[in-house]
Amino acid sequence: MKRGSFVTLASILLLTITAVAQESRNEISVQGTGFFTKDSSGNGISRSTTQTGGFQVGYRYRINRYFSAEANYGFNRNTQRYFSVDGLSRVQADTHAVTGDVIVNLPIRISKFNPYAIAGGGALIFHPTGNAGGFVSGADNQSKGAFLYGAGTDYVLTRHISLRAEYRGYVYKDPDFGLQSLRTASWTHTAQPSAGLVYRF
Repeated sequence: MKRGSFVTLASILLLTITAVAQESRNEISVQGTGFFTKDSSGNGISRSTTQTGGFQVGYRYRINRYFSAEANYGFNRNTQRYFSVDGLSRVQADTHAVTGDVIVNLPIRISKFNPYAIAGGGALIFHPTGNAGGFVSGADNQSKGAFLYGAGTDYVLTRHISLRAEYRGYVYKDPDFGLQSLRTASWTHTAQPSAGLVYRF
């Protein structure tokens, strides 16, 4: 009886480990992104931003059938343009997006498409490049807290590989690089469409 119980327990444990391994709860992704920021104004200053592209890398852990947790890092470079009575000021900056979010895996399956919704937050870190024609004296690094929302879908190619198409929206306050002369005190929105590859393991 003891031997039979041991064999049964060992079999259950082996099946459990195998099932967990087959679930492939971990994912890493690499995506190309667009970065399109809405114009804004305030304090007599109008701000616009050049449209640009970049990349995003991420890690996702599937908690259960419906929810996943995710961490991402994104990068792009653009130029913020500020118009005021004093004229035009430009600040070219590298933008680092560091975010964490919850993924809601939607119970809707269409062929090989797995759709999901995104909600979370993080920070956009603006780092002036100092390049000629895109720098204002005194401009410094600045972080802005951001609310994040979005949606996307994975298209399953194999057990471990998927294609991903995604949209993320960031809501945050305009960067001013620590300068009163660039401070609009307004909120803005950046749209970030992206596409790339996912590896599941």
